[in-house]
Amino acid sequence: MHDTGSPSSLIQPELIRLGCQPADKEAAIRLAGQLLADAGCIDPAYIDSLLRREAVANTFLGNGLAIPHGMVEDRQLIRRTGIAIVQIPDGLEWNPGQRTRLLFAIAAQSDEHITLLRRLTRLLQDEARLEQLFTAADATQVLALLEEAAPPAAVDAAADLAERAQWIVDYPNGLHARPAAQWVEAARRHAAQLQVRHGQDAADAKNLISLLQLGLRHGDTVTVSAQGPDAAAALAGLLSAMCDASAQEQTDAALAAQKAQLLAAQQGWVPPGHPLSIAGVAASPGLAIGVVRVLHSGQLKVPDRPVALGEGGDRLHEALSATRAELSELAAATASRLGKTEAGIFHAQAELLSDTDLITLACQLMVGGHGVEWAWHQAVERMAERLAALGNPLLAARAADLRDVGRRVLRQLDPALNSATLADIDGDDCILLAADLTPSDTATLDTGRIRALATAQGGPTSHTAILARTLGLPALVAGGPALLDIADGTPAILDGLGGRLYLNPGEQDLASARDWLQAQQRTQQQQAEQRQRPAVTPDGHHVEIAANINRPDQVAAALDAGAEGVGLMRTEFLFLEREQSPSEDEQFHTYSAMLDALDGRPLIVRALDIGGDKQVDYLKLPAEENPFLGMRGSRLLLRRRDLLEPQLRALYRAARGGQPLSIMFPMITSLKEITRLKGWCEGIRRELDAPAVPLGIMVEVPAAALLADQLAEYVDFFSIGTNDLTQYTLAMDRQHPELAAEADSLHPAVLRLIQHTVAGAGRHQRWVGVCGGIAGDPFGAALLTGLGVAELSMSPRDVAAVKAKLCANGHDRLRELAQQALACDSADEVRMLARELT
Repeated sequence: MHDTGSPSSLIQPELIRLGCQPADKEAAIRLAGQLLADAGCIDPAYIDSLLRREAVANTFLGNGLAIPHGMVEDRQLIRRTGIAIVQIPDGLEWNPGQRTRLLFAIAAQSDEHITLLRRLTRLLQDEARLEQLFTAADATQVLALLEEAAPPAAVDAAADLAERAQWIVDYPNGLHARPAAQWVEAARRHAAQLQVRHGQDAADAKNLISLLQLGLRHGDTVTVSAQGPDAAAALAGLLSAMCDASAQEQTDAALAAQKAQLLAAQQGWVPPGHPLSIAGVAASPGLAIGVVRVLHSGQLKVPDRPVALGEGGDRLHEALSATRAELSELAAATASRLGKTEAGIFHAQAELLSDTDLITLACQLMVGGHGVEWAWHQAVERMAERLAALGNPLLAARAADLRDVGRRVLRQLDPALNSATLADIDGDDCILLAADLTPSDTATLDTGRIRALATAQGGPTSHTAILARTLGLPALVAGGPALLDIADGTPAILDGLGGRLYLNPGEQDLASARDWLQAQQRTQQQQAEQRQRPAVTPDGHHVEIAANINRPDQVAAALDAGAEGVGLMRTEFLFLEREQSPSEDEQFHTYSAMLDALDGRPLIVRALDIGGDKQVDYLKLPAEENPFLGMRGSRLLLRRRDLLEPQLRALYRAARGGQPLSIMFPMITSLKEITRLKGWCEGIRRELDAPAVPLGIMVEVPAAALLADQLAEYVDFFSIGTNDLTQYTLAMDRQHPELAAEADSLHPAVLRLIQHTVAGAGRHQRWVGVCGGIAGDPFGAALLTGLGVAELSMSPRDVAAVKAKLCANGHDRLRELAQQALACDSADEVRMLARELT
């Protein structure tokens, strides 16, 4: 077999680290992976792939050598082929009984992997040369030793053994370490000698290195032979192992190809020139072209300058008061610019300044003789670290808010204690990179200059991500520390939908991105021009399109966006950001104002949905270890008459105006809950002499979906909350930054529950709507329509695109597509069907 190439073409001096002492195997792999990332061979995310491989395969070769490499399905994270070398002279336990002194971390874009393994195994069989490699003092010596190729062991090509058979390699990625180890394991079960020959080269089937030296690729024909007392059984056993590995190898390759196709489909735009890129988590969709500007915050050093306790207390009190006033101004400015909901972030931050434990800790530190600035900073950091260490993403976000507001207080105490701010960023068309951004940083961004955001930390549900989507800025989060190593001023393209930052794009890439942006703008303009038309498919099927909004002042914008009513009014926003519950009169005026603004269009009001990720301090709800599985929604309402009764009275008073109003109850799991709630409604209706209104329920847990045919007899409609239904079906916290991407509402299990709900409702002629996230995804809306959903409620900004998708595709085709989706085995496979729609 002809062997081409040279190790020096794949291993550069900067990819070699000598004399290392990593703490353990994971540290060694991360070190090697970082070398590859720094050299531009891989995206940093591939380091985790290297570690995942260790869980499914042993990458120890023997003789002190290990060859960590990533999962096949993550190959798209490899930018160019390369090998990183980490020398560990004292050795490191790789697995029990296995000690590594030299590891080669491999990043190979194609079946170059096979060639690399073949060269390595031949080069590294000489024990004397191995010892030199283990103790080499400089990189050039390592490269020279690797160039001294050891000749392959001489094997008589004609000397096949007595029992023989031919086999064609059908592994899409050729013979690599994992299936080769399976061959060896099968061969070693027998006493007979076993051999695998390809062309002029033969290998001992009981020796992993010998097998890898064959460099077998897909389609190669090999002769497998055996000799000895159990030769026939040995040959059959080895052939069986070779065939058994085929299914796994083909499945892995298919999944990898599907993942690559899905990534391309989700990105929408793919650079033709394949520039170096860094992957993160998509946080806000859109494409932006600009230059990188890095915000280096650094570690804040707070001096400890003790002062008299009385003076320190006075200064802290003044700083807290000034910070509250500052946050109030920021909230007002944010409300004017982005809306009251977004402004609520800063009202919540102000509440943190009243935390008794925080202020007590700061005072205790001052009593201990520390300065006010140092004491405050320590108190904030200790409490933030305590919150972050709990492992709850919601509390981790709270920790980020605490640090943000804590630094505001520090600036009041001493203006010199100021970390880098957005004021330090110069120029236009900036793609802003930072370790993380505080909510206040994001809310005050100059969108005339900042085109996109990328952070090394954070998650898709952080306040920064939410504000970026509100501002319409493309953004990615969790890009890793490599983001901060990018040189300031580097030209870049950020794809917020695909969660990828492309560096130094060529003219071909830039031209392609500009064309894509122009095409998107034309499409959005066309959709906006037709947003007022009804959502009717070409074959005449009508779907009602409504908006998810919270306040009367949002109605005009929703109707202008093309909404035909309000499918979800979240009343919990009446209870948030205040000191006490709204009165019955206050609620009545809000609901009446909403109905007046809609002027005869339908309004569906969701009863108070507090609990889970929405906590209200003044309600003094008991602390729960898992609030998503505790007292929330209707469970809470049935136990808190003080919350349920005023809201129902206000709603029925509003209904007396004659406008179309419906009420729906959240988190229903049983018929008993429905009958009790209906009893409350009927009693209040009669007392107020109000008209009957349609009563519906949210389908947010599998129990409600599975009982839909029974529940439908007692309710007027269903509205499916796909966000909660997904997290309860898949047992994945939709707020978790590492699981958010997998908690996909297009998972076939979720779609089947939606289908079951529609079928059950249909037995009693009840209609089903969806007010969860996928209703506003044009492809998701198309599938829901195909499943029989009659009403879709979404953010107003999504209305035009959803209407355009439904008006372009026939209902019969959507039904066929929905059936295909139900037969899929993953959300990724479902999303691949999007290519079949207009």
